[in-house]
Amino acid sequence: MKNKIVLTLSILLISMISFAQSTKLSGKIIDDKTGAPIEYATLRVLKTNIATLTNGAGEFTLNAEVDDEVEVTHVSYKTIKIFLKNQNIIRLELAQIELNEILVAANPLQDISQSVVINDTEKRISQPRSVGHLFKEIKGFGITKKGAYASEPVFRAFKYEQLNIQYDGGMKVLNACPNRMDPITTHVIPEEIEKIEIVKGPFTVRFGQNFGGIINLVSKNPTKGKHGFHGSIEGGYESNGNNLVMGASALYVEDKFDVHLNGSYRDFGDYKDGNGTKVPASFKTTDYSLRIGINPTEKQRFQLSWRQSFGRDIDHAGLPMDSPFDDSFLAGIDYKINAISQKIASFSVKIFHSYVDHLMTNKDRPSFKMTGASSPVESWTTGGKIELVLLPTENARIYTGIDANLIDRAGDRTRIVKIINGTMLPTPKTFVDKIWQDASLNDIGVFAEGNFKIVDNTSFTAGIRADFIATSLNDPAPDFEALYGGSIEDETEVNVSANTSIKYQKNGFQTQLAVGRGIRTASMIERYINHFAVGVDPYEYVGNPNLKPEINNQIELSIVKKFETIEIGASVFHSFLEDYISAIVKTSIPRKFMPTNPPVFAKQFINLDKASQTGVEFSFNVKASDNLTFTSDVSYTQAENKDFDEPLAHIPPFMANLRVKYEVDNYWFTLNSRLVARQDRISSTFMEEETPGFGTLDFRAGYTPFKGVSIGVAVLNMFDKNYYEHLNFSYKNSNTLSGRIYEPGRNFTTYLKYQF
Repeated sequence: MKNKIVLTLSILLISMISFAQSTKLSGKIIDDKTGAPIEYATLRVLKTNIATLTNGAGEFTLNAEVDDEVEVTHVSYKTIKIFLKNQNIIRLELAQIELNEILVAANPLQDISQSVVINDTEKRISQPRSVGHLFKEIKGFGITKKGAYASEPVFRAFKYEQLNIQYDGGMKVLNACPNRMDPITTHVIPEEIEKIEIVKGPFTVRFGQNFGGIINLVSKNPTKGKHGFHGSIEGGYESNGNNLVMGASALYVEDKFDVHLNGSYRDFGDYKDGNGTKVPASFKTTDYSLRIGINPTEKQRFQLSWRQSFGRDIDHAGLPMDSPFDDSFLAGIDYKINAISQKIASFSVKIFHSYVDHLMTNKDRPSFKMTGASSPVESWTTGGKIELVLLPTENARIYTGIDANLIDRAGDRTRIVKIINGTMLPTPKTFVDKIWQDASLNDIGVFAEGNFKIVDNTSFTAGIRADFIATSLNDPAPDFEALYGGSIEDETEVNVSANTSIKYQKNGFQTQLAVGRGIRTASMIERYINHFAVGVDPYEYVGNPNLKPEINNQIELSIVKKFETIEIGASVFHSFLEDYISAIVKTSIPRKFMPTNPPVFAKQFINLDKASQTGVEFSFNVKASDNLTFTSDVSYTQAENKDFDEPLAHIPPFMANLRVKYEVDNYWFTLNSRLVARQDRISSTFMEEETPGFGTLDFRAGYTPFKGVSIGVAVLNMFDKNYYEHLNFSYKNSNTLSGRIYEPGRNFTTYLKYQF
C-alpha cells in the first residue's frame, strides 16, 4: 500500500512538473486610457525568446511559466517589461507618434518585405566625414566618392538616382553639382542620424519612385519618454588629419509640445594614407536644426522642422575643381492623426522644400594658370506626401496616397581662357557654358498598397503605383538643341510600378519571397547634361532627352532563423534590367572643350536592351554569453551588360564584415574586420581598372564612468594598411592621385559626450 501511494504521488508530481513546463498562459492587452484592445502587440519571453502576437481582440496565449519576465512592444505604444501571472490584463501607454520612420517592427500588416533597420551608429566612437561613411560596414553596400567630403552609398549594382535616398520619411536635399560633390549625405551630419532604414529592392510603392531600393536616414528623436529640459554636449578628435568635431543639443518636452535645437561644427584636414602620402580632403561644415512638435491630442502630432548646412573650403581629391562653399536648407511640415475610426487607421501629410547653393572653381589648381573656371549652381526640390491608411477588415491594411517631387536646377560655368596652344593671350577670352540649361523634372505619383494576413503566421502584400513625369528645358544651349533637331520639346511619361510579396514567420523562423517591378525615369544629368565629365572616365558626356525609363524586375528570397544563441540569415536576388541607362562613345559627337585632348569624342547616354544583376548575402551571428557577441556577414553582386557582353561598371566586389563585441553595464569594446576581395570584373567601356583586395581591422571602445558621461576611443585601420576602394575614383584630368583615392592610414580617435 505504501509503495502504491509513493508511486501515485510520484506520477502526480511528474505530471505537475510536465504541466508546469508546458503551461500556456493567456491574457489581454488594452489601451491604458480607453480600454480598447490592442492588436499586433508582441510579447517576448526574455529567458526563452519565445514570442507571440495579440489578435484583434487584444488576446494572447504564450508558452511560458508564471513569473516569467516578458517584453511587450507595439509600434504605437511604449515598450514595457512585466512578470506574467495566471490571468494577465496588460495596459500600454501611447507612445509619441513617429513621423520620421518608414519601417515597422513586429507587425505583419505594417512590415515591408526585404527591409532592415541599422541602428548601431551611436556607439561607433569615431568622426565620420559624412553620413555616407555610415554605410561602410552594412552588408551589400559600398561607398563611392570623388573626395573625402562627397561620399554616398552604392547598394548592390545600384547607385545615384537608382536609389531613393531620403531623410526623415520622405524629405530630400538633392545635389546641385553635376559631379555630385554635394549629395544628400553631405547635407545631414552623422551624429544626427539615429538609424538607417533600408528597403532592399522595388518591394514597396509607398515612398516615391523606387528602382533599386529605398534608404531612409532617420534623425534622432530624443523627446521619446522625456519631460522637462534636457540636452547634450559632445566633441571628438582624430589624429589623421587633425580632425575636430563639436556639437550640442537642447530640448524641452511637455505633453502638448516639444522643442529640439541641435548644432555642430566639423573641421577636417588633409589625411595621410597608409604609405604616408597626403590626400587632399579638408573641409569645414557648420550645421544646425530646429524641430518644434505639437500634440493637440494623444492621437495627433504636428511638427515643424528647419535645418541649414554651411560647407566651406571643400577640397575634392577626385575632381578637377574644389568647392569654396556648399550651402543648403531644408524646411518641413508634418501632420499625422492615428486611430480615426474602426475603418481608418491614420491620415498623414508631409510637405518639404530644400535649396542648395553650390560653387565649383579651379582657382587653387594648376589648370587655373591656363583657364580659370567657376560654376555657381543651384538646386530646388519641393515635395510631399499624403497617405490614408484604411482597415477594411481586422486582417487587412490598405495604404493609399499621393506624393510629389518637383526638381529644378540652374547654373552656368564661366571659363576665362588665358592660354591657347601654349600662347598667352593679350586679353583673356570669356566663355559661358550652360550646365543645367535651367532644367526641371517633376514627378507626381499615386499609389495603393495592401497588407493581408492570410493565416496567423503568413502575410501577403501587393501594391501598384503610377508616376506622372514632366520634364523641360527653359534655357537650352544652341549646340544641344542642334543635336536633337533644333529644338527640345517638353517631355511627359507615365510609369507603372508594382510589387508583391509573401512572408511566413513562426518560432524564430522567417522567410520572405518578394517580386517587384520598379521604374525610374532618366535623371537630369542623363537627359540634359551638355559636354561635361560626369562619369567614371575622362569623357565628356552628352544627355539624351529621348531616353526611355529604365526598369528593374527583381525577385528576392530571404530566410532568417533565430535560435537561442545563434541567428542565421541569407538572401538571394536577381534583377532583369530593361532599358538600362548607360553611355557609349559617339564618333559623330566630337569633344567640345579642349578638342585635341584625348579622348576626342564624347559619350552619349543611351538605353541598353538587356542587363542583369544577381547576388547573395549571408549573415551568421552568435551570442556567446550575456556580454559577448560575434557577428558576421558576406555579400556579393555580379552585374552584366548583355548588350556589350561585359560587366556593368562601378559594382562593389565581394565583401565580408566580422565583428566581436564585449559589453557590460558601463563599458564595451569591439573589433571590426572588413575583408574586400579583388575586383577583376570590370567594364572596359568605362575604362575601369582592376582593384586589389584588402583587409582592415578597427578597434573601438566606450566607457561610462557615471550617468550622463560617455567616453570613446578608437584605433581605425590598426595595421596602417594602404588601400583604396573600387568605387573611389579620381578623374584622369584632376592631376591628383593617378586616378585613385586612397583611404586614411592608421587613425586614433577620441570622443566625449555629456548628457543632462
